[in-house]
Amino acid sequence: MLDIEIVHLFIENALAEDVKEGDHSSLSCISDEAIGKAKLIFKSEGVAAGIELAAVILKYLDPDIKLDVKLKDGDVFTYGDIGFYAEGKIHALLKGERLLLNCMQRFSAISTETARYVERIKHTNCKLLDTRKTTPNLRYFEKWAVRIGGGHNHRFGLYDMIMLKDNHIDFCGGITNALTLAKKYLQEINRTDIPIEIETRNMDEVQEALDAGIADRIMLDNFKPELIKEAVQLIGNQAETEASGGINYETIQSYAETGVNFVSVGALTHGVNSLDISFKTVRQV
Repeated sequence: MLDIEIVHLFIENALAEDVKEGDHSSLSCISDEAIGKAKLIFKSEGVAAGIELAAVILKYLDPDIKLDVKLKDGDVFTYGDIGFYAEGKIHALLKGERLLLNCMQRFSAISTETARYVERIKHTNCKLLDTRKTTPNLRYFEKWAVRIGGGHNHRFGLYDMIMLKDNHIDFCGGITNALTLAKKYLQEINRTDIPIEIETRNMDEVQEALDAGIADRIMLDNFKPELIKEAVQLIGNQAETEASGGINYETIQSYAETGVNFVSVGALTHGVNSLDISFKTVRQV
């Protein structure tokens, strides 16, 4: 379920960018009271994401618009499938056309790619995670699309998890110091509910993280699958485990089969190409 406050703020900003003082193309040749009908057509194959958002966009522009929804978010579509019909003020349909298409084309691409990855590792207990490699100001929706595709969200931002990466570790003098200071910080701000993850680059760092006994999750960054399997056995139940670093569709199965709890893939959001979707007039007979 979308957060309507976030969605309305997004729509307002997007329309301010696109429409400004008015859609002069429509204003010049179509009455502002004219009613029309259009349909959303999928012109490829994949997993739909953004239908709920498209409905909110159209309702925002014309509260009286009538929607006949044929597919819901998460449904598999093929070429020629109709996502929905929309009937209402033509000006609203045309104002919303590019915004809803831009959203649906990108978010459906993300959900489709995520579903491919999830299918590839479904025989394991490993969970697929996204990352913060998202489009600025679209993270809420891109991570929503990942969930629609069957994936799971990593931290949303810098505020909901302490994630000590190589730069943090190097700047503050090593893994033990980084973890100790992080734990102390959370105690001082009374936020012990925030989880701590530590990035490790080799088995010595894994052992150091275990010796500190603080991390909730240990990231195994750029480890080969064989080494991840060794690390997972060493860590056992002392912390969650996450594989990360250059993992793609061809290699994810070998990582998931190591027994690691999570695999994070930035390409789910930053490496997809938008799908082909159209919003076309339904001509009255």
